[in-house]
Amino acid sequence: MITGSDAPGKSAASRAYESIKHDILNCTHTPGTALYEGDIAEQLGVSKTPVREALGALSQEGLVVATPRQGYRVAEITLADVQEIFQLRLLLEPAAAELAAERANPEQLQGLRELADVDDEASYEDRVDHIRRFHTALAEASGNARLASSLASLLDGSQRLYFAGLDLSPSIGDHINGHRELVDAIIKGNHHLAAKIARDHVEAGRLKVIDAILASLTGSNPNAATALVGVFQPD
Repeated sequence: MITGSDAPGKSAASRAYESIKHDILNCTHTPGTALYEGDIAEQLGVSKTPVREALGALSQEGLVVATPRQGYRVAEITLADVQEIFQLRLLLEPAAAELAAERANPEQLQGLRELADVDDEASYEDRVDHIRRFHTALAEASGNARLASSLASLLDGSQRLYFAGLDLSPSIGDHINGHRELVDAIIKGNHHLAAKIARDHVEAGRLKVIDAILASLTGSNPNAATALVGVFQPD
């Protein structure tokens, strides 16, 4: 239940939005699942109105689909979505890294340095969250608010992939190691190298996700294939 003490100063709609979005990104609400205002309101301890507002906002972000006379459902993840997300990240993240190498202030550089280090004993969920926070901080360090906003939306889509049943655990360590190399280039102000590392980093991630999807769809990873039933829809 959401109470005032849980998130002081935040409206019921904002708190409902954050709770629902968290469950969508972590696939607690799996792709394609129907979302009922009454059930969510009861679970969160709020009225239907803030839940309706939250679902409307998530619909604008593409995480929720509104269907006339049927309510809402969690947006499916399609193969086209995956390709488009990585195509845009390949364009935007190198630009963000290049700008960060030129513009990041000492506080932002320190934040990136700290986010580049992850406890090896951290849970899968915590490591994925750490990756998300690093890329968000990188985008913000670019000094371009519109670029940071666009990347934040793309990172939402990327995060769902880690919880959609794909076998991406082995790639987490490589992903985090790439962060350290990128931060070193940014701290040195080497914007050309920072852009290259960011591009290579995103491309490596794209290839690993595609391999994991193919493994799930061809049956070479039975556990993932079972988990992905109904998740990846045809283009």
